Amino acid sequence: MSAHDDTRATPGRRRFMKTAGIAAAAAAGTAVLATPNVSRAQTTVFRFQSTWPQRDIFHEFAQDYAKKVNDMSAGRLRLDVLAAGAVVGAFQLIDGVSAGALDGGHGVAGYWYGKNKAASLFGTTAPFGWTANELLGWIHYGGGQALYDRLLKDILRVNVVSHFYGPMPSQPFGWFRREITSVDQLRGLKYRTIGLAADLYQALGAAVTNIPGGETVPAMDRGLIDAAEFNNPSSDRVLGFPDVSKNYYVQSYHQALECFEVMFNTAKYNALPNELKAILKYAAEASSADMSWKAMDRYSKDLNEMRERQGVNVRKTPDSILQAQLNAWNTVIDGLSSDAFFKEVVESQRAWARRVVAFRHEYEVSTQVAYDHFFRRT
Repeated sequence: MSAHDDTRATPGRRRFMKTAGIAAAAAAGTAVLATPNVSRAQTTVFRFQSTWPQRDIFHEFAQDYAKKVNDMSAGRLRLDVLAAGAVVGAFQLIDGVSAGALDGGHGVAGYWYGKNKAASLFGTTAPFGWTANELLGWIHYGGGQALYDRLLKDILRVNVVSHFYGPMPSQPFGWFRREITSVDQLRGLKYRTIGLAADLYQALGAAVTNIPGGETVPAMDRGLIDAAEFNNPSSDRVLGFPDVSKNYYVQSYHQALECFEVMFNTAKYNALPNELKAILKYAAEASSADMSWKAMDRYSKDLNEMRERQGVNVRKTPDSILQAQLNAWNTVIDGLSSDAFFKEVVESQRAWARRVVAFRHEYEVSTQVAYDHFFRRT
Protein backbone atom coordinates (compact mmCIF):
# COMPACT_ATOMS: atom_id res chain seq x y z
CA MET A 1 0.00 0.00 0.00
CA SER A 2 1.45 3.32 -0.98
CA ALA A 3 1.56 6.35 1.20
CA HIS A 4 -1.12 7.95 -0.99
CA ASP A 5 -3.57 5.11 -0.26
CA ASP A 6 -3.16 5.30 3.49
CA THR A 7 -6.57 6.34 4.88
CA ARG A 8 -5.49 6.31 8.47
CA ALA A 9 -6.05 9.77 9.95
CA THR A 10 -3.22 11.45 11.70
CA PRO A 11 -4.01 13.87 14.54
CA GLY A 12 -3.31 16.83 12.20
CA ARG A 13 -5.55 15.39 9.54
CA ARG A 14 -8.36 14.83 12.06
CA ARG A 15 -8.11 18.45 13.14
CA PHE A 16 -8.23 19.59 9.49
CA MET A 17 -11.28 17.46 8.69
CA LYS A 18 -13.10 18.70 11.77
CA THR A 19 -12.38 22.33 10.88
CA ALA A 20 -13.41 21.78 7.26
CA GLY A 21 -16.65 20.16 8.36
CA ILE A 22 -17.52 23.10 10.59
CA ALA A 23 -16.75 25.52 7.75
CA ALA A 24 -18.88 23.54 5.32
CA ALA A 25 -21.80 23.49 7.72
CA ALA A 26 -21.48 27.24 8.28
CA ALA A 27 -21.36 27.87 4.53
CA ALA A 28 -24.45 25.75 4.03
CA GLY A 29 -26.26 27.69 6.74
CA THR A 30 -25.24 30.98 5.15
CA ALA A 31 -26.55 29.77 1.80
CA VAL A 32 -29.90 28.93 3.38
CA LEU A 33 -30.10 32.36 4.99
CA ALA A 34 -29.19 34.06 1.70
CA THR A 35 -31.87 32.24 -0.26
CA PRO A 36 -34.88 34.55 -0.73
CA ASN A 37 -37.81 33.62 1.43
CA VAL A 38 -40.47 33.25 -1.24
CA SER A 39 -43.91 33.68 0.30
CA ARG A 40 -46.52 31.12 -0.64
CA ALA A 41 -49.29 33.20 0.90
CA GLN A 42 -52.34 33.96 -1.19
CA THR A 43 -52.10 37.14 -3.25
CA THR A 44 -53.80 40.19 -1.74
CA VAL A 45 -55.64 42.10 -4.46
CA PHE A 46 -56.49 45.79 -4.08
CA ARG A 47 -59.08 47.48 -6.29
CA PHE A 48 -57.27 50.69 -7.17
CA GLN A 49 -59.12 53.37 -9.13
CA SER A 50 -57.64 56.47 -10.71
CA THR A 51 -59.43 59.78 -11.18
CA TRP A 52 -58.44 59.85 -14.86
CA PRO A 53 -59.94 58.65 -18.15
CA GLN A 54 -58.58 55.39 -19.56
CA ARG A 55 -56.52 57.01 -22.35
CA ASP A 56 -55.08 59.89 -20.31
CA ILE A 57 -51.36 59.80 -19.53
CA PHE A 58 -52.30 60.36 -15.88
CA HIS A 59 -54.07 56.99 -15.88
CA GLU A 60 -50.89 55.58 -17.41
CA PHE A 61 -48.96 57.05 -14.49
CA ALA A 62 -51.34 55.25 -12.12
CA GLN A 63 -50.66 52.01 -14.00
CA ASP A 64 -46.90 52.64 -13.81
CA TYR A 65 -47.13 53.00 -10.03
CA ALA A 66 -49.19 49.81 -9.76
CA LYS A 67 -46.70 47.88 -11.88
CA LYS A 68 -43.87 48.84 -9.53
CA VAL A 69 -45.88 47.66 -6.54
CA ASN A 70 -46.86 44.42 -8.27
CA ASP A 71 -43.32 43.68 -9.43
CA MET A 72 -41.65 44.44 -6.09
CA SER A 73 -44.17 42.45 -4.04
CA ALA A 74 -43.37 39.28 -6.05
CA GLY A 75 -46.99 38.24 -6.24
CA ARG A 76 -47.95 38.93 -2.62
CA LEU A 77 -49.84 42.15 -3.43
CA ARG A 78 -51.51 43.20 -6.66
CA LEU A 79 -53.10 46.53 -7.50
CA ASP A 80 -55.83 46.16 -10.12
CA VAL A 81 -56.12 49.58 -11.75
CA LEU A 82 -59.53 50.94 -12.80
CA ALA A 83 -60.25 54.16 -14.69
CA ALA A 84 -62.30 57.10 -13.37
CA GLY A 85 -65.96 56.25 -12.86
CA ALA A 86 -65.49 52.49 -12.71
CA VAL A 87 -66.72 52.46 -9.11
CA VAL A 88 -67.04 56.13 -8.09
CA GLY A 89 -66.71 59.49 -9.79
CA ALA A 90 -63.37 61.28 -9.82
CA PHE A 91 -64.32 63.77 -7.11
CA GLN A 92 -65.76 60.95 -4.95
CA LEU A 93 -62.60 58.84 -4.92
CA ILE A 94 -61.51 59.73 -1.39
CA ASP A 95 -64.96 58.83 -0.03
CA GLY A 96 -64.99 55.56 -1.97
CA VAL A 97 -61.61 54.57 -0.55
CA SER A 98 -62.55 55.66 2.97
CA ALA A 99 -65.77 53.65 2.90
CA GLY A 100 -64.06 50.55 1.51
CA ALA A 101 -65.84 50.55 -1.86
CA LEU A 102 -62.29 50.77 -3.20
CA ASP A 103 -59.06 49.66 -1.55
CA GLY A 104 -56.99 52.47 -2.99
CA GLY A 105 -56.77 55.18 -5.58
CA HIS A 106 -54.70 57.68 -7.56
CA GLY A 107 -55.57 61.36 -7.77
CA VAL A 108 -54.65 64.87 -6.69
CA ALA A 109 -55.43 66.57 -3.39
CA GLY A 110 -57.02 69.47 -5.24
CA TYR A 111 -59.95 67.17 -6.02
CA TRP A 112 -60.89 67.20 -2.28
CA TYR A 113 -61.17 71.00 -2.33
CA GLY A 114 -64.96 70.70 -2.04
CA LYS A 115 -64.52 69.06 1.37
CA ASN A 116 -62.02 71.58 2.71
CA LYS A 117 -60.13 74.22 0.75
CA ALA A 118 -56.92 73.49 2.66
CA ALA A 119 -56.73 70.17 0.79
CA SER A 120 -55.73 72.08 -2.34
CA LEU A 121 -52.64 73.42 -0.58
CA PHE A 122 -51.17 69.90 -0.82
CA GLY A 123 -51.57 69.84 -4.58
CA THR A 124 -52.54 73.01 -6.44
CA THR A 125 -50.96 75.34 -3.93
CA ALA A 126 -49.78 78.95 -3.96
CA PRO A 127 -46.85 79.81 -6.27
CA PHE A 128 -44.23 80.81 -3.71
CA GLY A 129 -41.52 80.60 -6.37
CA TRP A 130 -41.06 76.90 -5.71
CA THR A 131 -41.21 73.91 -8.00
CA ALA A 132 -43.36 70.81 -7.59
CA ASN A 133 -40.31 68.85 -6.50
CA GLU A 134 -39.71 71.44 -3.78
CA LEU A 135 -43.35 71.02 -2.74
CA LEU A 136 -42.67 67.30 -2.39
CA GLY A 137 -39.58 68.16 -0.36
CA TRP A 138 -41.81 70.10 2.03
CA ILE A 139 -44.23 67.16 2.27
CA HIS A 140 -41.46 64.65 3.00
CA TYR A 141 -39.03 66.76 5.05
CA GLY A 142 -40.74 70.04 5.95
CA GLY A 143 -43.69 68.78 7.97
CA GLY A 144 -46.22 68.65 5.14
CA GLN A 145 -47.11 64.96 5.54
CA ALA A 146 -47.93 65.38 9.22
CA LEU A 147 -50.18 68.32 8.39
CA TYR A 148 -51.97 66.34 5.69
CA ASP A 149 -52.43 63.39 8.03
CA ARG A 150 -54.13 65.77 10.47
CA LEU A 151 -56.36 67.06 7.69
CA LEU A 152 -57.43 63.53 6.75
CA LYS A 153 -58.05 62.33 10.30
CA ASP A 154 -59.27 65.35 12.25
CA ILE A 155 -60.90 67.58 9.64
CA LEU A 156 -62.04 65.46 6.70
CA ARG A 157 -62.52 62.44 9.00
CA VAL A 158 -61.72 59.89 6.32
CA ASN A 159 -60.14 56.48 6.80
CA VAL A 160 -57.32 57.01 4.33
CA VAL A 161 -53.54 56.60 4.30
CA SER A 162 -51.86 58.82 1.72
CA HIS A 163 -48.50 59.05 -0.08
CA PHE A 164 -47.56 61.97 -2.33
CA TYR A 165 -45.38 61.69 -5.42
CA GLY A 166 -44.99 62.86 -9.01
CA PRO A 167 -43.83 66.48 -9.47
CA MET A 168 -45.78 68.23 -12.23
CA PRO A 169 -44.52 71.22 -14.22
CA SER A 170 -46.45 74.49 -14.40
CA GLN A 171 -49.84 74.03 -15.96
CA PRO A 172 -51.00 76.07 -18.93
CA PHE A 173 -53.32 79.05 -18.66
CA GLY A 174 -55.45 76.92 -20.91
CA TRP A 175 -57.62 76.69 -24.00
CA PHE A 176 -59.70 79.65 -25.19
CA ARG A 177 -62.17 80.14 -28.01
CA ARG A 178 -60.64 83.53 -28.81
CA GLU A 179 -57.34 85.28 -28.31
CA ILE A 180 -56.78 86.60 -24.77
CA THR A 181 -54.66 89.73 -24.38
CA SER A 182 -55.83 91.33 -21.13
CA VAL A 183 -57.17 90.39 -17.72
CA ASP A 184 -60.38 92.32 -18.49
CA GLN A 185 -61.38 89.55 -20.89
CA LEU A 186 -61.62 87.10 -17.97
CA ARG A 187 -64.61 88.90 -16.46
CA GLY A 188 -67.69 86.77 -16.90
CA LEU A 189 -65.74 84.09 -18.81
CA LYS A 190 -67.06 80.59 -18.12
CA TYR A 191 -63.82 78.83 -17.18
CA ARG A 192 -63.02 75.31 -15.94
CA THR A 193 -60.40 74.74 -13.26
CA ILE A 194 -60.12 73.01 -9.87
CA GLY A 195 -58.96 73.65 -6.33
CA LEU A 196 -57.79 77.03 -5.13
CA ALA A 197 -57.45 78.14 -8.76
CA ALA A 198 -61.25 78.45 -8.66
CA ASP A 199 -60.97 81.07 -5.91
CA LEU A 200 -58.21 82.83 -7.83
CA TYR A 201 -60.19 83.14 -11.07
CA GLN A 202 -63.32 84.16 -9.19
CA ALA A 203 -61.25 86.98 -7.71
CA LEU A 204 -60.40 87.96 -11.30
CA GLY A 205 -64.08 87.99 -12.26
CA ALA A 206 -64.40 84.67 -14.11
CA ALA A 207 -67.41 82.38 -13.76
CA VAL A 208 -65.68 79.21 -12.62
CA THR A 209 -66.86 75.66 -13.24
CA ASN A 210 -65.23 72.89 -11.20
CA ILE A 211 -65.57 69.59 -13.10
CA PRO A 212 -63.33 66.52 -13.57
CA GLY A 213 -60.87 66.51 -16.45
CA GLY A 214 -62.69 63.86 -18.47
CA GLU A 215 -65.85 66.02 -18.61
CA THR A 216 -64.11 69.21 -19.72
CA VAL A 217 -63.84 68.91 -23.51
CA PRO A 218 -67.49 67.77 -23.95
CA ALA A 219 -68.58 70.76 -21.86
CA MET A 220 -66.49 73.11 -23.99
CA ASP A 221 -67.75 71.52 -27.20
CA ARG A 222 -71.38 72.09 -26.13
CA GLY A 223 -70.68 75.71 -25.21
CA LEU A 224 -71.24 75.16 -21.49
CA ILE A 225 -67.82 76.71 -20.83
CA ASP A 226 -65.79 79.25 -22.81
CA ALA A 227 -62.33 78.20 -21.71
CA ALA A 228 -60.57 75.53 -19.66
CA GLU A 229 -57.31 74.25 -18.36
CA PHE A 230 -56.46 70.68 -17.49
CA ASN A 231 -52.77 69.99 -16.97
CA ASN A 232 -50.30 69.18 -19.75
CA PRO A 233 -49.91 68.77 -23.54
CA SER A 234 -50.21 64.96 -23.50
CA SER A 235 -53.44 64.93 -21.48
CA ASP A 236 -54.85 67.91 -23.37
CA ARG A 237 -54.16 66.28 -26.70
CA VAL A 238 -55.71 62.89 -25.90
CA LEU A 239 -58.72 64.54 -24.22
CA GLY A 240 -59.41 66.34 -27.50
CA PHE A 241 -58.82 70.00 -26.69
CA PRO A 242 -57.32 70.76 -30.15
CA ASP A 243 -60.68 69.72 -31.65
CA VAL A 244 -62.60 72.45 -29.80
CA SER A 245 -60.01 75.24 -29.60
CA LYS A 246 -56.85 76.39 -31.35
CA ASN A 247 -55.73 79.00 -28.78
CA TYR A 248 -53.45 77.39 -26.20
CA TYR A 249 -51.80 79.63 -23.61
CA VAL A 250 -48.84 78.23 -21.69
CA GLN A 251 -47.30 79.43 -18.41
CA SER A 252 -49.57 80.38 -15.56
CA TYR A 253 -49.51 80.97 -11.83
CA HIS A 254 -52.98 79.55 -11.18
CA GLN A 255 -51.44 76.04 -10.84
CA ALA A 256 -47.72 76.61 -11.08
CA LEU A 257 -46.98 73.32 -9.34
CA GLU A 258 -48.81 70.16 -8.36
CA CYS A 259 -48.18 66.55 -7.38
CA PHE A 260 -50.06 63.25 -7.34
CA GLU A 261 -51.46 61.36 -4.39
CA VAL A 262 -51.90 57.62 -3.93
CA MET A 263 -54.24 56.61 -1.14
CA PHE A 264 -55.37 53.45 0.60
CA ASN A 265 -58.18 52.45 2.89
CA THR A 266 -56.76 52.60 6.42
CA ALA A 267 -58.02 49.19 7.56
CA LYS A 268 -56.82 47.46 4.39
CA TYR A 269 -53.45 49.22 4.64
CA ASN A 270 -52.96 48.38 8.32
CA ALA A 271 -53.72 44.70 7.66
CA LEU A 272 -50.71 44.43 5.35
CA PRO A 273 -47.35 43.22 6.68
CA ASN A 274 -44.74 45.93 7.14
CA GLU A 275 -42.74 44.96 4.06
CA LEU A 276 -45.77 45.46 1.80
CA LYS A 277 -46.54 48.81 3.42
CA ALA A 278 -42.95 49.78 2.66
CA ILE A 279 -43.37 48.75 -0.97
CA LEU A 280 -46.43 50.99 -1.33
CA LYS A 281 -44.42 53.90 0.05
CA TYR A 282 -41.18 53.36 -1.83
CA ALA A 283 -42.96 52.57 -5.09
CA ALA A 284 -44.41 56.08 -4.88
CA GLU A 285 -40.95 57.57 -4.42
CA ALA A 286 -39.57 55.55 -7.34
CA SER A 287 -42.54 56.60 -9.45
CA SER A 288 -41.71 60.26 -8.82
CA ALA A 289 -38.50 59.86 -10.75
CA ASP A 290 -39.95 57.63 -13.46
CA MET A 291 -42.95 59.88 -14.02
CA SER A 292 -40.87 63.04 -14.30
CA TRP A 293 -38.61 61.38 -16.90
CA LYS A 294 -41.55 60.12 -18.94
CA ALA A 295 -43.23 63.52 -18.78
CA MET A 296 -40.12 65.21 -20.21
CA ASP A 297 -40.34 62.99 -23.27
CA ARG A 298 -44.07 62.89 -23.85
CA TYR A 299 -45.06 66.46 -22.99
CA SER A 300 -42.45 68.01 -25.27
CA LYS A 301 -43.37 65.71 -28.17
CA ASP A 302 -47.10 66.30 -27.81
CA LEU A 303 -46.75 70.07 -27.61
CA ASN A 304 -44.83 70.02 -30.89
CA GLU A 305 -47.39 67.66 -32.45
CA MET A 306 -50.28 69.97 -31.57
CA ARG A 307 -48.45 73.00 -32.88
CA GLU A 308 -47.08 71.46 -36.08
CA ARG A 309 -49.79 68.94 -37.07
CA GLN A 310 -53.02 70.09 -35.45
CA GLY A 311 -52.81 73.82 -36.09
CA VAL A 312 -52.76 74.87 -32.44
CA ASN A 313 -51.54 78.40 -31.73
CA VAL A 314 -49.25 78.04 -28.72
CA ARG A 315 -48.86 81.42 -27.04
CA LYS A 316 -47.24 82.65 -23.85
CA THR A 317 -49.71 84.03 -21.32
CA PRO A 318 -49.44 87.85 -21.29
CA ASP A 319 -47.33 89.24 -18.45
CA SER A 320 -50.21 91.46 -17.33
CA ILE A 321 -52.34 88.37 -16.67
CA LEU A 322 -49.50 86.60 -14.84
CA GLN A 323 -49.10 89.60 -12.53
CA ALA A 324 -52.85 89.78 -11.97
CA GLN A 325 -52.80 86.10 -10.95
CA LEU A 326 -50.11 86.78 -8.35
CA ASN A 327 -52.09 89.71 -6.97
CA ALA A 328 -55.19 87.51 -6.81
CA TRP A 329 -53.23 84.88 -4.86
CA ASN A 330 -52.62 87.49 -2.15
CA THR A 331 -56.37 88.06 -1.95
CA VAL A 332 -57.14 84.32 -1.81
CA ILE A 333 -54.51 83.51 0.83
CA ASP A 334 -55.43 86.45 3.04
CA GLY A 335 -59.14 85.64 2.85
CA LEU A 336 -58.81 81.92 3.59
CA SER A 337 -56.22 82.36 6.34
CA SER A 338 -59.04 83.21 8.74
CA ASP A 339 -59.21 79.41 9.06
CA ALA A 340 -56.55 78.38 11.60
CA PHE A 341 -55.53 75.17 9.85
CA PHE A 342 -55.31 76.80 6.42
CA LYS A 343 -53.12 79.53 7.90
CA GLU A 344 -50.86 76.98 9.63
CA VAL A 345 -50.26 75.12 6.36
CA VAL A 346 -49.55 78.30 4.40
CA GLU A 347 -47.10 79.55 7.03
CA SER A 348 -45.28 76.20 6.99
CA GLN A 349 -45.06 76.32 3.20
CA ARG A 350 -43.82 79.91 3.21
CA ALA A 351 -41.03 79.08 5.65
CA TRP A 352 -39.89 76.11 3.56
CA ALA A 353 -40.09 77.95 0.22
CA ARG A 354 -38.32 81.02 1.56
CA ARG A 355 -35.30 78.92 2.57
CA VAL A 356 -35.23 76.27 -0.14
CA VAL A 357 -35.97 78.50 -3.14
CA ALA A 358 -33.48 81.09 -1.92
CA PHE A 359 -30.85 78.35 -1.81
CA ARG A 360 -31.65 77.25 -5.36
CA HIS A 361 -31.46 80.78 -6.76
CA GLU A 362 -28.20 81.48 -4.98
CA TYR A 363 -26.55 78.12 -5.61
CA GLU A 364 -27.61 76.93 -9.07
CA VAL A 365 -26.39 78.44 -12.33
CA SER A 366 -28.93 79.73 -14.84
CA THR A 367 -30.18 77.09 -17.25
CA GLN A 368 -31.77 79.77 -19.45
CA VAL A 369 -28.45 81.47 -20.15
CA ALA A 370 -26.82 78.16 -21.06
CA TYR A 371 -29.72 77.10 -23.28
CA ASP A 372 -29.67 80.41 -25.15
CA HIS A 373 -25.91 80.09 -25.62
CA PHE A 374 -26.12 76.70 -27.33
CA PHE A 375 -29.48 76.77 -29.10
CA ARG A 376 -30.49 80.39 -29.75
CA ARG A 377 -27.44 81.86 -31.37
CA THR A 378 -28.19 84.32 -34.13
